[in-house]
Amino acid sequence: MATEEAEYTVLLKEENLEVRHYEPQIVAETVVETEFENAGSEAFGRLFKYISGNNQSQQEIAMTAPVGQVAESQKIDTTAPVGQTQVGGKWVVSFMMPRSFSMDSIPKPNDERIALRSVPEQTMAAIRYSGFWSESGYQKNKSKLEKWIDKKGYIATGEPIWARYNAPFIPWFLRRNEVLIPIERAQ
Repeated sequence: MATEEAEYTVLLKEENLEVRHYEPQIVAETVVETEFENAGSEAFGRLFKYISGNNQSQQEIAMTAPVGQVAESQKIDTTAPVGQTQVGGKWVVSFMMPRSFSMDSIPKPNDERIALRSVPEQTMAAIRYSGFWSESGYQKNKSKLEKWIDKKGYIATGEPIWARYNAPFIPWFLRRNEVLIPIERAQ
């Protein structure tokens, strides 16, 4: 079976760089305090337990993609659909929830460290790349994306998100990774 992914429309594409319009969605997210490369692993188990039935309905929820990681900040409501981001050693890691759920119908987590959040529609710049899940790969691609955003006449409106689409057993050269940055047109 195919894994459900965040729904978006490509507005502009140049090689592996895109401007996308994302539809509204719900994410389950948790905050971890650890190093960049360990945040996803630490948070994944907690979030996976939630979708595996550790919720008030004891309902299994289908796995979706990507898993996101974003730095914890005051702008958490404007982050991308899913991501890993860091501020002061804390990372917010999220799973996108299937589109079949609303905030009223989604099972409530048993673990108080997991929050459910509605993410409004938004425009995001994205860069897609393959490779290992490393901070150096993230930083290199984030820098390239930030330069492209500026060149195209946009400004960032939120924190960068690191999105991972594949299971850890997928060979590094087949992995789909992205950096996503919320944007708007510069005035």
